[in-house]
Amino acid sequence: MSTGLRFTLEVDGLPPDAFAVVSFHLNQSLSSLFSLDLSLVSQQFLSLEFQQILDKMAYLTIWQGDDVQRRVKGMVTWFELGENDKNQMLYSMKVCPPLWRTGLRQNFRIFQNEDIESILGTILQENGVTEWSPLFSDPHPSREFCVQYGETDYDFLCRMAAEEGIFFYEEHAQKSTDQSLVLCDTVRYLPESFEIPWNPNTRTEVSTLCISQFRYSAQIRPSSVVTKDYTFKRPGWAGRFDQEGQYQDYQRTQYEVYDYPGRFKGAHGQNFARWQMDGWRNNAEVARGTSRSPEIWPGRRIVLTGHPQANLNREWQVVASDLHGEQPQAVPGRRGSGTTLDNHFAVIPADRTWRPQPLLKPLVDGPQSAVVTGPAGEEIFCDEHGRVRVKFNWDRYNPSNQESSCWIRVAQAWAGTGFGNLAIPRVGQEVIVDFLNGDPDQPIIMGRTYHQENRTPGSLPGTKTQMTIRSKTYKGSGFNELKFDDATGKEQVYIHAQKNMNTEVLNNRTTDVINNHAEKIGNNQAITVTNNQIQNIGVNQIQTVGVNQVETVGSNQIIKVGSNQVEKVGIIRALTVGVAYQTTVGGIMNTSVALLQSSQVGLHKSLMVGMGYSVNVGNNVTFSVGKTMKENTGQTAVYSAGEHLELCCGKARLVLTKDGSIFLNGTHIHLEGESDVNGDAPVINWNCGATQPVPDAPVPKDLPPGMPDMRQF
Repeated sequence: MSTGLRFTLEVDGLPPDAFAVVSFHLNQSLSSLFSLDLSLVSQQFLSLEFQQILDKMAYLTIWQGDDVQRRVKGMVTWFELGENDKNQMLYSMKVCPPLWRTGLRQNFRIFQNEDIESILGTILQENGVTEWSPLFSDPHPSREFCVQYGETDYDFLCRMAAEEGIFFYEEHAQKSTDQSLVLCDTVRYLPESFEIPWNPNTRTEVSTLCISQFRYSAQIRPSSVVTKDYTFKRPGWAGRFDQEGQYQDYQRTQYEVYDYPGRFKGAHGQNFARWQMDGWRNNAEVARGTSRSPEIWPGRRIVLTGHPQANLNREWQVVASDLHGEQPQAVPGRRGSGTTLDNHFAVIPADRTWRPQPLLKPLVDGPQSAVVTGPAGEEIFCDEHGRVRVKFNWDRYNPSNQESSCWIRVAQAWAGTGFGNLAIPRVGQEVIVDFLNGDPDQPIIMGRTYHQENRTPGSLPGTKTQMTIRSKTYKGSGFNELKFDDATGKEQVYIHAQKNMNTEVLNNRTTDVINNHAEKIGNNQAITVTNNQIQNIGVNQIQTVGVNQVETVGSNQIIKVGSNQVEKVGIIRALTVGVAYQTTVGGIMNTSVALLQSSQVGLHKSLMVGMGYSVNVGNNVTFSVGKTMKENTGQTAVYSAGEHLELCCGKARLVLTKDGSIFLNGTHIHLEGESDVNGDAPVINWNCGATQPVPDAPVPKDLPPGMPDMRQF
């Protein structure tokens, strides 16, 4: 049975006694990787291959007799072959925790809508760290968009943990090889403290757990934190949180740390400020001590007793330790002072939580290109703020779909309250993404660009004089376009509407065309003028209507023709006047009807001729008067017929024929003269049956047909 202090080392795959520990140096601190450096000797293995050692698990055990005082487990990260005297071989070895692997991987990746536990869990799992536990008391909300930007997994983990006020350490099991990584955000969740007395007598045996040296110090550190941020969803929000440091009786309180942007979007920013304050003051008060106990390591709490300075006899949180062991007699043939163990440690008062200081976040050097993404089959994918999602060229994890990134704001040429410019980048387009304050978590689209498969409108360089704004029909092949062509002598402004074009002018609109103006309308045109319309044509106007034309005037119409007016109607022309109709001709008026002319007057018709009136009918004239007909001739009336002239009234007739015969026929014939009645003829026959019958008027051979009723038109 062994009774003294001793150290042993085992490596997976090798016999338990393959190595003897000559010395070791174990350096540990909160939120850091522990480093175990060992000097070893082996009489069994005078030559070892690196593959037998590297990346294997190693176990250092500190014994007091047969009792285990401390175990440390880690992976071999470095191994060196030393001196060989043919009987034994000296080796050097470095052992680190499995978390050390995270420092070997550098990555660019995006985490979306995940909290800190989920993000760090992914990193740890991918690096083979399977034994870990989160001990969180504060809320740690999900992050909408969190980017690991060119950082090693370890740097990213440390930065994220620091932002969330989380520290980590290795929890070592004293009696077994169990060991796990602990992520914690409060000192209250650390294991229960144990007492350890102060004893300056350095000759005390190691079996007596004591602290031989204990020095307490304080230093001036930042006194307060002010953190501020902005969110476009609440532009009027103050977005500011203040946190004063604790235990500042020995310093001024004017050392403010102002942090912008604070990387928060709500009330959670108060926790960010508190965690920052704790981090900046994590070494404001530190005690450093020396002990031979291996049980003092980061992540534990101790209670100091027996110190003559009464205020030091209190509970402390261990934040760092430097454990050094010597076992020189492990090398055969060497003499030494025996096995020794020294532990130099650092503690802070346990009434406060140690947190890591804030770490610098990587900055994006400049803008990047990305491709707009969306659901399969969708061409335009945005939210109510006009934000889109993109696929970054460096992103190897997210597919090119509606989940490829967070919603990203798009810079527009003009942005006002309900006014400005709006052009949503479409799925598949390449955009230029910048980052607010260089923060990879805050992308913003500042521009768009063409590439080989996404070519410009037109054909460059042939269309280099053209400036074009061309859209594309949603899920179609059409487009709307506004184009300016600055080619010399061919300057042009071109507007293309794929379907409808609406123009609204609330006051005046003036169009000035110096040369020609042509309009072509494929279907219908409607023009509504609320008040007046004036149309001035300097020379000629030609108006052609293919089928029908309807013109309606609500009140009066005046047509003034300075010289001639010609109106030609192919078939029928109908004119309806509601009340009166007047035609005034200054000189001569001629009406020519090729076939028939009909005129209907509902009541009276009056014809006034200033001088002469002539009617010339080629064949026949028929007058039909319903009641009375009167003719009044001021001087002379002459009635002439070429063959037959007849006056009829009931049974009375007066007929004159071209041979000179006059027939007077009636029931009663009365002749009365105021003065004389004269008759003169060679023969006069009275009542002798010599009278001849009155001849009938000859029947015309070309009587006109029945006249059409023009009122139907």
